[in-house]
Amino acid sequence: MPETHAVDLVRQRLEDASLAHGVRTGHGLARLTTYRVGGAAALFVCPDNEAELLRVAEALAGTGVPSLIVGRGSNMLVADAGFDGLAIQLGASFEGVRADGNRLTAGGAASLPVVARFSVAEGLRGFEWAVGVPGSIGGAVRMNAGGHGSDMAAVLSEVTLLDLAQATTTTVPASHLNLGYRRSSVSGGQVVTSATLHLETGSGIEGEEVISEIVRWRRENQPGGQNSGSVFANPPGDSAGRLVEMAGAKGLRVGTAVVSDRHANFIQADQGGSADDIFALMTEVRRRVLEVHGVDLVPETVIVGFSEYP
Repeated sequence: MPETHAVDLVRQRLEDASLAHGVRTGHGLARLTTYRVGGAAALFVCPDNEAELLRVAEALAGTGVPSLIVGRGSNMLVADAGFDGLAIQLGASFEGVRADGNRLTAGGAASLPVVARFSVAEGLRGFEWAVGVPGSIGGAVRMNAGGHGSDMAAVLSEVTLLDLAQATTTTVPASHLNLGYRRSSVSGGQVVTSATLHLETGSGIEGEEVISEIVRWRRENQPGGQNSGSVFANPPGDSAGRLVEMAGAKGLRVGTAVVSDRHANFIQADQGGSADDIFALMTEVRRRVLEVHGVDLVPETVIVGFSEYP
């Protein structure tokens, strides 16, 4: 936990930086996540452009105050106690998308479904799978998001990163990111400000058909409500959902959190629920799977503000 005076110093520096949207204290993060639960961040900013993001980096310099990139909050669980640092959500200028031939560049805050539909409208193929992932381009790069037989590694060409510790921006090829199954070497202190994809040219009509099929499949096979997508990464050669179900945890409830009856690798939160209940349920599900199958599930969800996952 950072010292109170360090947080106050960052707040003062951010106020002096005259950011377009200012700096907020005690800002609730529940509304920024798809679980709709969790506590507040000590500080919160929404930088409007790269220049403002660099000012945010300068405000953090030498303070030891941790930072958290929120994105679209579709793969994040924030503890009820909140986050004792600076939460950062990129502003609207980071949501742009443009195409140049078969290269498509999107800002780090761009919505994956929006980018997927834009790509098809431009006659580009290979990113349709992303229409079913309710996250951002930046988050997708960070975790090498994927679905329906593809992932970011299959289409990513290069990424522009802003290093908060160094207050510097660099553009690196995808080959430097060590992309693997639901992982990359992008650190928590690096912000993905934009990413360029290399796609194939093809029929927009066929692309629309693929998108429609993915949307239909998602509606029929995945739960709605307050959830954060897949809770655990699939172990090699198996399905986390299958392991959870076979361990008897489908429908298991802890307080305001329940393992979905529709898909066992989803946890749903009740309205007005508790992040701590979700964390406790994750821990119990993991324990049961380890006991029954001997497989130690790794969370795909980013866990914030809790003690280290046991």
